[in-house]
Amino acid sequence: MTASAKGVPRRFSGIDAFRACVGEEIGVGEWFEIDQERIDAFAEITGDRQWIHVDPVRAASGPYGATIAHGYLTLSLIPVLGRGIYTVDGVRMTINYGLDRVRFPRAVPVGSRIRSRATLVSADDADSGVRAVVRHTIEIEGQDRPACVAETVRLLVP
Repeated sequence: MTASAKGVPRRFSGIDAFRACVGEEIGVGEWFEIDQERIDAFAEITGDRQWIHVDPVRAASGPYGATIAHGYLTLSLIPVLGRGIYTVDGVRMTINYGLDRVRFPRAVPVGSRIRSRATLVSADDADSGVRAVVRHTIEIEGQDRPACVAETVRLLVP
């Protein structure tokens, strides 16, 4: 089974087919632009209004030359960035179980486009299904280092 084609999720015929791909890249999401409106909304809802995020004038003379997205904003977009990468047949529901590891190797300047590259790290039996760890590497268009690398843990319930 190959990685997803642009705009078409990679479809696994069931949990066993999904589990067989442990260690493999399972797909790449669509590009998503980070605009100042989204950064400002995130700052407002979280109360994190640090100038590097919300003051374009001051940020222009800062270390990145522009405002940057909050690291946690980038992390919170994983459900959006991961949408459409893959689907597993025979799963009644998928539950967010948490995170194992998160890193923010590079800042995301306003106006950047980001996307997720997903790799299945593990898929182990759990009490009510399969606990899958998917590493999302959040790429920034035109950059060599990712914005975020996060291992998400999901419970797939058949």
